Amino acid sequence: MDDSGVHVGGDAYGGVRLAARRARRGRTSRRSLIVSGSLSAVVLAGSGFAWAIPTYVSGKIASVDAGTVGSTERGAMNILVVGIDKRDNLTRRQQNQLHLGREVGQRTDTMMVVHLSEDHKQVTVVSLPRDTWIDIPGKGTHKINSAYQFGGAKLAVRTVQQATGLQINHYVEVNVLGFIGVVDSLGGVTVCTPVPINDPKTKLVMQPGTHELNGVNALAYSRTRATARSDLDRIDRQQQVISALLHQALSAGTLANPAKLGALVNATLGSLTVDDDLKKNLLGLATQLKDVSTDDVAFATVPLANVNYTTPTGESAVLWDKDAARDLFRRIGSDQPLTKPVVSASPKASPSASPKASALTIAPSRIAVKVTNGTAVAGLGARTRTALLASGFQVPSAAGNTATHDTADTIVRYAPGREDSARTVAAAFPGAEVREVAGADGIEVVLGQQHHDVKKVTVTVAASPKPSPVASPVARTATQNICR
Repeated sequence: MDDSGVHVGGDAYGGVRLAARRARRGRTSRRSLIVSGSLSAVVLAGSGFAWAIPTYVSGKIASVDAGTVGSTERGAMNILVVGIDKRDNLTRRQQNQLHLGREVGQRTDTMMVVHLSEDHKQVTVVSLPRDTWIDIPGKGTHKINSAYQFGGAKLAVRTVQQATGLQINHYVEVNVLGFIGVVDSLGGVTVCTPVPINDPKTKLVMQPGTHELNGVNALAYSRTRATARSDLDRIDRQQQVISALLHQALSAGTLANPAKLGALVNATLGSLTVDDDLKKNLLGLATQLKDVSTDDVAFATVPLANVNYTTPTGESAVLWDKDAARDLFRRIGSDQPLTKPVVSASPKASPSASPKASALTIAPSRIAVKVTNGTAVAGLGARTRTALLASGFQVPSAAGNTATHDTADTIVRYAPGREDSARTVAAAFPGAEVREVAGADGIEVVLGQQHHDVKKVTVTVAASPKPSPVASPVARTATQNICR
């Protein structure tokens, strides 16, 4: 257990513990985009001394023939970003300590499609669940992460193009040790988990709240599936780490600090393999992206129709919602923004009791709630917990009871910084009182004699001017915190 309240089994990698270092706070006027993908560390920095030396950059990055079509310097483009748990340079001890397993062959641990808008001012990152059951060209139906194992970068690109209908212009591959190095070069990364994590496989233990992680801990946090939604929660965490790296690079003076910038550039470039065309044009692209901020980066996940699909071979997999996925990729291909949140709730589930009169942005599935019965009604806490679970909220522990049983109105108590999550919880208890409580741990619902019935709440995004017959994808920006 380190001073951040995070524990990971083993002693980091190579027998050396990497202690998290608190990054210095501060704002710099030199803005650049660090687009981090996959296990989280594709870095395209648009300024700094290293970028003035093209031969240095070119010499540090590996390249591969990925069968991509390339792109002009301007115009919209799609980049397939994959995270590979390559073990070529790892000892058996390091593999054990990083919990990489013993599978034969290499698979993509993470896959994302990164779309750059026509004017290169907006970035959309769509996560493709690695357990997606899909047709792989020439190989039949398998999980999407098998494409790389069957045919390397080329087949991975072909598979994603076929599945999404998007033309993939470029390919970026990140390895595990590279990710660790990028995080540590930034002095660690700050993340927030809305639910407790206790992963017996990786020995990762985290309590709800904010934590500062070093590279090894951040890797474990990005990879664990030991929460209620398994790989879907894992995707949320990976997107959060990407956002956190963006924040760290833009707010910690990294790009104005030659020493830190040099460490970041070295760690990043050494972790990447890109297609041949991107290697030639990386610096030009990075320069165009230098003014993009975290507000301009949107995250989404492919809509799913079945998260508990059992394949003919007995594997657990997920199936895309074909209509919704088709609409998502159509919108991306048309440069339509995804982040315009609104609330859609059942008729009686008004969000009027929220701390502020604004739209709901955090889905119930991302919120852990503690339930406490403040009345003398036996079983009310247990029934409420069951209703919240049925509504999609996470309620990790059994309901408790207050010392007295005279609570009149139901109260939603939340810790500072959890306003957005509190709005969603309050929408489930119309009329309830909402209180920010200094020192509170997460979100707690204290049930009263009134306003304790649970109403279903749904969070979506705004429809386009010409409504589609399918639901709009849920998306968020890199600025938003999944704990709120």
